[in-house]
Amino acid sequence: MIATTRTRILEEAAKLFTEKGYETTSVQDIAQATGLSKAALYHHFRSKEEVLYEISLQALEGLIREGEKALSEPHPSLALLRFMEGHARFFEENHAFFVTMLQGIKSLSPEKREKTVALRDRHEANLRTILRRGIEAGVFRPVDVALAGRAVLSMLNWMIRWFRPGGPLRAEEVARMYFDLILRGLENENP
Repeated sequence: MIATTRTRILEEAAKLFTEKGYETTSVQDIAQATGLSKAALYHHFRSKEEVLYEISLQALEGLIREGEKALSEPHPSLALLRFMEGHARFFEENHAFFVTMLQGIKSLSPEKREKTVALRDRHEANLRTILRRGIEAGVFRPVDVALAGRAVLSMLNWMIRWFRPGGPLRAEEVARMYFDLILRGLENENP
């Protein structure tokens, strides 16, 4: 399938934003990477911020889809595992979009930031629903659901700092190790 010009712009911009940062990437850099003139680029997107916003929306919508798949799993432990695997898989398969979204949210205008934060909160709400179900079913011990959700997402999102696609581990493997750590903790039951 041939990528549309708009898709190519988003992909190249996400790579540049990931490598150089949003603030230091110019519209000229994006135009050059896509082989377009600045005028042609502006035909598809009104501003560099609009490019960042579209990348962020696509990343968050993809994460929400993964989270909603996990919600359909009836067993809370498996639902949590599916959520974490889906989040990690999406991160690895859409690395530049994910990193751009996570790092670029602070560069969006208040109105656009509000919309992206609402999507981010929806993704987190899916995770909290899984955790709450687990507590209600007696599978998970009673914990602060908001704090537990933030801990899970922090572990997964911090992977942007050290994980490299194509490295020795797949992101889903890391998510499974995190899942095991969350469920079993560090304490040795047989000291």
